[in-house]
Amino acid sequence: MEMKKRINLELRNRAPEKVTELVLDNCRSSNGEIEGLNDSFKELEFLSMANVELTSLAKLPTLSKLRKLELSDNVISGGLEVLAERCPNLTYLNLSGNKIKDLGTVEALQNLKNLKSLDLFNCEITNLEDYRDSIFELLQQITYLDGFDQEDNEAPDSEDDDDEDGDEDDDDEGEDEAGPPGEYEEEDDEDDGGSDLGEGEEEEEVGLSYLMKEEIQ
Repeated sequence: MEMKKRINLELRNRAPEKVTELVLDNCRSSNGEIEGLNDSFKELEFLSMANVELTSLAKLPTLSKLRKLELSDNVISGGLEVLAERCPNLTYLNLSGNKIKDLGTVEALQNLKNLKSLDLFNCEITNLEDYRDSIFELLQQITYLDGFDQEDNEAPDSEDDDDEDGDEDDDDEGEDEAGPPGEYEEEDDEDDGGSDLGEGEEEEEVGLSYLMKEEIQ
């Protein structure tokens, strides 16, 4: 499907200025250019154009509220300075699987002052010696490169956090069921004593009822 048609489909009769998220993955761009997007998408915060055969970002409109941009699996090799000019508030940028080869190309991202996460996985630039150190030195504003920070800590994921919370709840339940050690040993002793008395009383009651039955007869 062509990009223009896909955009019209994704709009679902909404006005462009009402749209905050737009996913155009796997459609076809004409001549490797962005088409159908314009400045009227001024509220857009998330835009995904993965695997659409993009070679150029020259026709990217001004999207001042855009925070996340997915451009993975395209044929982009340069022209990244456009991003700082038209999407100045980007915090997340995925360029994995593109044709980015050298640090000079990435240097254009220095003007994205709010950029926190950059993904260049499966780009040729990752084969450079000291690749990670060089990128972190070049783009000092970013925290995560290819999903990890400088100390190799993985970027937080909301789903992982939920799982961890769930595990903690399970542990708490286990503690409640088991209880502190020794807590029930004393109770068991008391029960044993109580049961001895109970048996004696029961024997007396049985004897009395037997005698009363004998007298009635």
